[in-house]
Amino acid sequence: AARALRSVLVDRLGGTTAILPTIRPLGEFDEDAALFESGSSDDLALDPPIGDLDRVLLLSPLVRAWKRRLPSHVAALFGEDIVVPASLADAIWLSRDLAALMDEIETGGAHWSRLADLVPAELANWWQVTLEFLEIITSAWPALLAERGRSNPASHRSAIIVTEAERLARNPPAGPVIVAGSTGSIPATAQLLAAISKLPLGAVVLPGLDKLADEPSWAEIGKSDGPPSVFGHPQGGLKKLLGVLGVERRDVEELALPDPAIAKRIALVNEALRPAETTDVWAALGTTPTSQSFADVSLIEAANEREEALSIAVALRMAIDDGKSFAALVTGDRELARRVSAELRRFGIEADDSGGTPLNTTPQATFFHRLLEAVFRPGDAVALMTLLKHPLLHAGLPRADVRAAAEAIDLVALRGATGRPDIAQLRLDFDRRLARLDADPRKPFWHQRLSADRLDKARALLDAITHASAELIDLRRQEVSLKEIAAVSVRCFEALGCDQDGAYGTLYGGDTGEAFATFLRSLVGITADVELDAIEWPDVFNALIAGASVKPSVTGDPRIAIWGALEARLQTVDT
Repeated sequence: AARALRSVLVDRLGGTTAILPTIRPLGEFDEDAALFESGSSDDLALDPPIGDLDRVLLLSPLVRAWKRRLPSHVAALFGEDIVVPASLADAIWLSRDLAALMDEIETGGAHWSRLADLVPAELANWWQVTLEFLEIITSAWPALLAERGRSNPASHRSAIIVTEAERLARNPPAGPVIVAGSTGSIPATAQLLAAISKLPLGAVVLPGLDKLADEPSWAEIGKSDGPPSVFGHPQGGLKKLLGVLGVERRDVEELALPDPAIAKRIALVNEALRPAETTDVWAALGTTPTSQSFADVSLIEAANEREEALSIAVALRMAIDDGKSFAALVTGDRELARRVSAELRRFGIEADDSGGTPLNTTPQATFFHRLLEAVFRPGDAVALMTLLKHPLLHAGLPRADVRAAAEAIDLVALRGATGRPDIAQLRLDFDRRLARLDADPRKPFWHQRLSADRLDKARALLDAITHASAELIDLRRQEVSLKEIAAVSVRCFEALGCDQDGAYGTLYGGDTGEAFATFLRSLVGITADVELDAIEWPDVFNALIAGASVKPSVTGDPRIAIWGALEARLQTVDT
C-alpha cells in the first residue's frame, strides 16, 4: 500500500520534480511489524530484541526438558502412557509455536497471570499440564532473557510504537500526520492513533466503519457481557478503537461515498453480519436483495485445489485482456496464492505477490538441503541424483560439463542394483561399476553415449564433490555444535556452488540469493549454544528456515496483484 501510494503521487505530479511526503507502513501483516525511522532503540529503557533464530534455539532445550518428563507426569495424573518425540527438530517446531504465542500475548497487551482461570473445572487437570508447559515462557524464559540482556521482539516493537506516540504528543510536527487503513487492533497501535488524532494537523482514516448500523446492533458489538461472537464481529475492532480515540461513531466524517451498486452490496453484507441479538428486525425489513447488489459477482465451485487456482488465474488473465485494466486476488491463504501464481506463469505473467516466496522453496535453499540429505542420509540414489542435477551445482566446473557428467554418473553408478549409494564412496562405486560394465559382453544400449570425454568430466565432478564434502562427511555420527556444523555446511555449499571462475554469483545473486545469504549469516552467527547429533541436521535446517520468505525488490506484472487483507484495504483495482 505504501509503495502504491508513492506511485499515485508520482503519477499525479505528471513528471514534475517534487519532494514526496514521508510514507511509513504501520505493519506489513496484520499491523504486526511497525517501523519508525525516527524512533531510536537507544532511547528505550528496554534491552534490544533477541534474534529469531536465537529465540527458537534457546527455547528448544527448555522444550526438550519439559517433553522428557511429560510421559511420567501425565501417567501419574491419568494412568495413560503417552510418548512424545523429543528430537531437536521437533523441539524447534514447538518452540516456533511458543514464540508465536509469546508475540500474540505481548502484542495484544494481555497478561500471563490470567491463564490459570481460563478453563472450566472439568478440564482442570489437562490445563495444569498446559500451564506447566507454559511455565517455559512465564518463568524460565524471562530469566534467560534477563541473563542475556535481550527482550522479546513483540514487546520491543510495542515499546517503540508507544515511544513514538509519546514523542508526537511532546513535540507535535509542523506538517500534517495522517494514518490510513489501520483498525488499531494492537493496543500500542491504538495509542499511537490516539496521539495522532490529537495533533493540530493529525487525522485518522478508518477503513470500512459501518455508520448505517442501528444503535441496538452497534451497542451489542463488543459488549463486555455478550457472547463470544460479538467480540469477533468485523466492526468490533473499530468500535474499540473509537473508544480509545474518544470519538463517537456519529462524529466520524465520510470522506467519499461508494458507487450505488457497491453501496447496496456493502449494506447487504453488513445486514448479514448483524449481531444475532437484533436479527428480529429482519422480519420487518420488507426488502429483498436485488440483482444490482451482486452485479459482476461470480461464484465458481471448483472440483479441487488445482481447478480453483486455474479458475482464478484465468479470471485474472481475462480481467486485464483489454490492456488497460488492473486486477487483484485478495486472500490470506498463502498456498492458494502460490498455486495461482504458478498458473499465471503459464500465461507468461509474473504476479506482484505482496506475500513473497517461501525461502525454503528457493533454488538456493533446495540446493543446500539436497546437499545435507546426500551427506547425512546415505543410501538414497534419488537424493544423490537430485543433487547432481541441481541447476546450482557447478563445483568449479563449466555448467555444461556438470550436466554431461551428471548424466554419465546416473547411467553408470545410480541405475540398477545400486545397493546403498553414498556420496563419500560415489567415486569408487563409479569406477567399480564402470569396470564391470566395460567387461560385460552384453552392454546396454546407452553404453555408446559414454565417451571418454564424458567419463573424464564425470570423474572430475565426482572428485570435486568428494573433496568439497569431505569436511561435512567427517561430522557423520558425531555430536557437534549447531554453529560448527552450520559453518562447515556453508563452506561445502559454496565449494559446490562456485562457478569455474570461483565466483558465487549463482548462489547469492538476485533477491533469493541475497535473502538466503542473510539467513546463512544469521545461522552462522547464532549466540545460542546448541548441541545436536549430525544425523539430525537436515531436519533441524528445515525447521529453522521455515517461515522465512523472500519479497522481491522488483515487482512483477503491475496489472495483476496478489494481496492480503491488510494491503487490500487501501488499494483499488478494476476487478
